[in-house]
Amino acid sequence: MAMPAAIPTTTDRDALELPFEPYRNLPSAELEARIEATRVRLGDELLILGHHYQQDEVIRFADLRGDSYRLSRHAAASVNCRVIVFCGVHFMAETADVLTGPDVDVILPDMAAGCSMADMADLASASDAWSDLADHIDINDVTPVTYINSTAELKAFCGRNEGLVCTSSNARAVLEWSFARRSRVFFFPDQHLGRNTARAMGIGLEEMIVWDPRLPLGGNSAEALRRSRVILWRGHCSVHQMFKPGHVAEFRRRDPEVKVLVHPECMMEVVDIADEVGSTDFIIKTITAAAPGSSWVVGTELHLVNRLAHENPDKQVRFLSPMVCMCATMYRIDLPHLAWSLENAARGTPVNRVRVPAEVAEAARVALRRMLDVK
Repeated sequence: MAMPAAIPTTTDRDALELPFEPYRNLPSAELEARIEATRVRLGDELLILGHHYQQDEVIRFADLRGDSYRLSRHAAASVNCRVIVFCGVHFMAETADVLTGPDVDVILPDMAAGCSMADMADLASASDAWSDLADHIDINDVTPVTYINSTAELKAFCGRNEGLVCTSSNARAVLEWSFARRSRVFFFPDQHLGRNTARAMGIGLEEMIVWDPRLPLGGNSAEALRRSRVILWRGHCSVHQMFKPGHVAEFRRRDPEVKVLVHPECMMEVVDIADEVGSTDFIIKTITAAAPGSSWVVGTELHLVNRLAHENPDKQVRFLSPMVCMCATMYRIDLPHLAWSLENAARGTPVNRVRVPAEVAEAARVALRRMLDVK
């Protein structure tokens, strides 16, 4: 597919980039053809990574798809590509940039693709909390753990303080690693994943506190801090937060045979009454392996649930909430942005490169490597 006639093809990085506006109203069929043509043109130099929460029209072009953990491994293992186009969100692209060499351009097709949970914790607030904790407990006995849904700066904070990163796939293994070394964990930004994982390990609620960065001592007494083993940041996923115990009860009332499968970012009260709980990858494997004719309701992002229903027509797969709620930023990548970013990459005028400053990347890499090494 030819480039727009008004702008000549070039490999000069100083040349003008292709503007986005002409792509906005192109027919889907033309966009798809141009995306495929650019993939062929770049060949092994291009790697398109797609998170499971992306729209079907976009994820079909992914060379590799997965959850945050699997995509982190793919990025770390990439050796031949010079361009990674990440169909996901900003923190995922940052992670890919940290884990790849300086000769690889990591591109996020739409810079507005983000994560509201990642925005709930920032370096300044976490550093302030760390300092406050040090006034009341032995901070050298605390391991900071950040969920991968966080900024590179927070990952770097963990790297500098003998901590690491986790995903929903390996959160338990990360907490076990942490408790083998120190007696306390400071877990952010998702309180639900931290609480649900710690409870599954036998840690009681009386040993957990929630840290609200807006309140003195996070809203806790000094005595509560000293009793704690797990300090949970007051953060959550806006999509998983909407699933309620009443939704589970209603589906079971309508269908006594239904199985409830939820992500550990859901609140504890939902996790406690679900039949199965696990990461995005676990959810996919569970539905795929389920018996024909079985009935499921799934508490996770809507695009993934709909895809599972489409790909498993021999089962009944439904969304747990009666309300349609999608993450407004998680699925922002669309065909116009993907085509625009790919064609600019192919002509040597890359757009929306995600670059983590060297000093941040170095410390974040330590925390991410620890995560990847945990078995």
